[in-house]
Amino acid sequence: MTAAEHGLHPPQYNWSHNGMFDTFDHASIRRGFQVYREVCAACHSLDRVAWRTLIAVSHTNSEVRAMAEEFEYDDEPDDQGNPRKRPGKLADYIPGPYANEQAARAANQGALPPDLSLIVKARHGACDYIFSLLTGYPDEAPAGVVLPPGGNYNPYFPATTSQMAKDVTTFLNWAAEPEHDERKRLGLKALIIVSGLYLVSVWVKKFKWTPVKHRKITFTPPKK
Repeated sequence: MTAAEHGLHPPQYNWSHNGMFDTFDHASIRRGFQVYREVCAACHSLDRVAWRTLIAVSHTNSEVRAMAEEFEYDDEPDDQGNPRKRPGKLADYIPGPYANEQAARAANQGALPPDLSLIVKARHGACDYIFSLLTGYPDEAPAGVVLPPGGNYNPYFPATTSQMAKDVTTFLNWAAEPEHDERKRLGLKALIIVSGLYLVSVWVKKFKWTPVKHRKITFTPPKK
């Protein structure tokens, strides 16, 4: 029996941002990013997340700028054509741990760690799956499951604490849907406007159009 045959469906959790008008817990996003930097970033990248998107979401402008400047990025070559490096800027994307795919596979027994930018959208179960994955590693694999050297068995994949798993899952959900809060705000505004227009249309129909619709027009020919 393979590990994939043990695949389980994750239970549903009551995430604070699941409601129609609920937004992300931004303190949890900040803690989740810290967990990503200290744990997940050793193997996984966030290639589609730019430093600037963290501003006013989990960190201040100066904090994000300082984190970006910790990394070096390729710059324009000098006058002799020699490559140069520069400190990171807010417009740069968060760098990954490996230079290329080959380096990533070489460091992980041939396996390629997935990029986490859209991982919440890419997995059935979304946040529930990620949280269950992070908290579902047992001490030993079941009998009959053969793991590669350095591998771990997880029934949710065909350790961290629950709080760390919750925070990093919330962060990854935000990374996959940075427009989440704004979309819900716009949805609420649209709902209010549409509801108002509906009530106006009902009033117009009842008090303005109905008399016109039901009025009777008669023609009385003149007498000869």
